[in-house]
Amino acid sequence: MGGLATAGGVGFLGRLYGLTIDHVVAAEVVTADGRVVRASADENPDLFWGLRGAGGNLGVVTWVEIEAMALGDQGAVVFSQMTLDASDVAGTLERWGAVVESAPRELTSFLILSPGRRGEGPVAQLMTVWAGDDTDAAVEQLERLASAGPLLGHQAYLLPYAGVVQAGEKHHQGGGDPAVRSGLVAHLDAATARAFEKLALSGEAYFLQVRATGGAANDVDEGATAYAHRHQNFLLSAMSSSQARLDAVWDDVMAPYTDGLYLSFDTDTRPERLADAFPEPTLTRLREVKRDWDPDNVFRANFPVRPAE
Repeated sequence: MGGLATAGGVGFLGRLYGLTIDHVVAAEVVTADGRVVRASADENPDLFWGLRGAGGNLGVVTWVEIEAMALGDQGAVVFSQMTLDASDVAGTLERWGAVVESAPRELTSFLILSPGRRGEGPVAQLMTVWAGDDTDAAVEQLERLASAGPLLGHQAYLLPYAGVVQAGEKHHQGGGDPAVRSGLVAHLDAATARAFEKLALSGEAYFLQVRATGGAANDVDEGATAYAHRHQNFLLSAMSSSQARLDAVWDDVMAPYTDGLYLSFDTDTRPERLADAFPEPTLTRLREVKRDWDPDNVFRANFPVRPAE
């Protein structure tokens, strides 16, 4: 929950309700000098602005207060799991992206791309939520999604949202963190889709995902929070066992088409990534907030922001 509520929060209800940080109304923070303060629109508003997008840089967030959103009378959603033949990787991505962008905001879809084992072609697994219990409307949009590629399998359920996102295992099994790169794009146009196809077929990434964002998230002004990416509609990410090899292929094929990155889905520590995470004038303002709340740069573990002079 901590990452969602401080870095962004791109979830299954995002196109209808926006990012998690857009519904944070207050937070308790342990500051670098040991104080415990409350941040909200009325109390320490500059800190509250920075926490929503760069929270790990400004203090230890011990709790957040979040505005809950209603999901109809019963709180039910339609949850779909669909598998497509993605032999035409770029075409599948482009068609899926076009359907998502043109769909009502009730629909949010994530696409996981599996390059395929030896002798098998690529497969796209779609996880999609229709935020409501109107099954007729949901079926209409899911049929459009199925047209993105040859359909291999499909299951859909009407269930409470709590059945979609369930509690995770309490005990982490270890194994280290993966190397991850991410990029935000406004559209999955032909060139961007072809670039992601090249990345997938390079063999350097063992997990590739595209998350739909936009919708309500883009209704928020880009200067309202430290997360300033308010015009993009898709979040692309890739995981690898080697940061160096992933960086090389990402920089070569994906970087020319991306516009910003998602803080929690990137482990590239090169200085230029900071400008991707916090485009100007956000970075300048964030450094000023950092100067006021953490002038000695105590909190610098993830995308460290240097305090302003």
